[in-house]
Amino acid sequence: MKKITLLLLCLAALLTACSPTMEIQSPDGKLVVTFLIDADGRPMYQVSRNDKLVVLPSALGFTLRDDKDGVETTFPLTATFKVQNTTTSTHDETWETVWGEERLIRNHYNEMVVHLRHACGAPLDITFRAFDDGFALRYTFPERFDSLTILSEATEYKFAVEPEVWSIPWRTEYYEALWTKDLASAKDTACSPVTLEWMDGTYGFIHEAALTDYPAQNFTFRGTTVGTYLTPWQNGVAAYVTTPFATPWRFVILTDNLSDMMASRIMLNLNDPCRLSDTSWIKPMKFIGIWWGMHLKQMTWEMGPKHGATTENMKRYLDFAAHNGFGGVLAEGWNLGWEDWSHFDFTTPYADWDMNELSRYADSLGVQIIGHNETGGNAADYEAQLEDAYQYHAAHGIHAIKTGYVSPIIRTVDGLQYNRSQSGVRHYRKVIETAAKYHICIDNHEPVMPTGLQRTYPNLLTQEGVRGQEWNAWATDGGSPAWHTTVLPYTRVMAGPVDYTPGVFNFANPVYPQTRVHATLANQLALFVVLYSPLQMACDLPENYEAQPDAFQFIRDVPCDWEQSHLIDGKIGEYVVMARQLRGGQNWYIGAITNDDARSIELPLTFLEEGQTYEANIYADGEDADWRKNPYSTKISTQKVTREDVLTLQLASGGGAAIQLTVDN
Repeated sequence: MKKITLLLLCLAALLTACSPTMEIQSPDGKLVVTFLIDADGRPMYQVSRNDKLVVLPSALGFTLRDDKDGVETTFPLTATFKVQNTTTSTHDETWETVWGEERLIRNHYNEMVVHLRHACGAPLDITFRAFDDGFALRYTFPERFDSLTILSEATEYKFAVEPEVWSIPWRTEYYEALWTKDLASAKDTACSPVTLEWMDGTYGFIHEAALTDYPAQNFTFRGTTVGTYLTPWQNGVAAYVTTPFATPWRFVILTDNLSDMMASRIMLNLNDPCRLSDTSWIKPMKFIGIWWGMHLKQMTWEMGPKHGATTENMKRYLDFAAHNGFGGVLAEGWNLGWEDWSHFDFTTPYADWDMNELSRYADSLGVQIIGHNETGGNAADYEAQLEDAYQYHAAHGIHAIKTGYVSPIIRTVDGLQYNRSQSGVRHYRKVIETAAKYHICIDNHEPVMPTGLQRTYPNLLTQEGVRGQEWNAWATDGGSPAWHTTVLPYTRVMAGPVDYTPGVFNFANPVYPQTRVHATLANQLALFVVLYSPLQMACDLPENYEAQPDAFQFIRDVPCDWEQSHLIDGKIGEYVVMARQLRGGQNWYIGAITNDDARSIELPLTFLEEGQTYEANIYADGEDADWRKNPYSTKISTQKVTREDVLTLQLASGGGAAIQLTVDN
């Protein structure tokens, strides 16, 4: 391995010595992105950090198809280029989020645009951005062709040292799999994103940003090289584009520790600024829903003896929400279509659901109804109803909708396609834009993986794309292991907000006795801080919360919109300690969770304000707590603390701790 690495380093030096080179540095000068082009006109790039090569010369470009004059010709756009010229610039701004893990985000980078021309005459621009915590690149086809047919993308990341990779397989339905770690050379094709670990304690994260009219990327692995595989149309084509056209950004975060990796906001910074002139109607909130009862087989989606979404039952949930400070109530199964899944009607309720009465009643309580639009994977049918459906919801005071696409292959306006194909991506974008017209926020289930589009359209509040809590109700493997939620913050949640639906308070499962939540009650509380979502669902039944009011108080108190957020401590797959400050306030909230291993954690409070005293309300595992034997054991205590203090947290197997730090006036 050492000999191979030395050979690659020598090759990199040779390429640098005998070909034109152009480079940009990160603002702090520690990261350098270099563009290279060899004697055959092959464009490449390499990246060094702290004077060490991290990414060796790596390929760029595409394979295209020309359908001119009825003859299909495939040709690579990966060589015979010449550099026309380059331009460089720098950018430094601080922008305010509509909602998020931080209120203020700095966007500071240096940029280089390399203008290329292919031997066939085709122009291609490649833009590189160097940040202190990583780099990004994207391709732009200037206006020249009416259209291009892209068969594949050649972008690769040839790492100097082989990393271990956390990933899920690319064909995973809805991204709902357990993340696993192995050496890059042992991996198969994986979904984007992937998280990287190196033996020297450094970390990386590869993903894409600003995915709007292009297929979602996936990754192939060959030795230390990570390649790009675009989700295809069913005919094998990757993308059809009309120029001028810019691809999504490809970006890599590179940091010395996990805290810096999780603090990176490269993805959001690579998306366009907000396009909505008025965002005052977009409100992060916690909610409950007529939902968990269906998974426990206590209720049904379709109308019948056990129908969940009835007028009477919804009023009960609305009353509970109003009494306990929740902003909304989700109701699944309120509309025609659940009886056979052949056609969902998004403006016609079942006979036992009085939308007019419930709209009036919710408004009188100051609580929103959260709509639910399951499509059964028929996106084309949904698009045909979008305008009418959103007019109907808005007219009834519904300004948040959970969408669903339960089908491995969805039916778009282009026929049956992968939801992550270009056609699927176009559909999701149309939904978000149409929803914004009617002041409706979206919680997208069975989505394409998030890529930061919420900066441009902040009405895209959250998405699923995760093996969420529902698996703990019916999964044949017994439910997600305790380590699952200790992996998600470093992987899936790095891509964007996640609707995981935490908050189970009753761990009994009479329908599937071998399946259950692998967590303690304190762990479930901590997830409200650990797993970020501005639209945060407390998933359990109202009666289960009423049975344990002391523990439920934390869910009532915890917000879901933040001024700042910090990973205090953690290790992927083992434990997480997150601290977040209330947006526009002084109070802090801490969530700590662990895997199957009980552990003691020292928590320094140095992030607190100097000279300020706080009252810490601590919801911790009891001494006899254990997710298998005694998940309910919880110790609630209160003490005064300052930034000079260090709290010791004793986490049980599958356990956790949730802490509210309130300014002591």
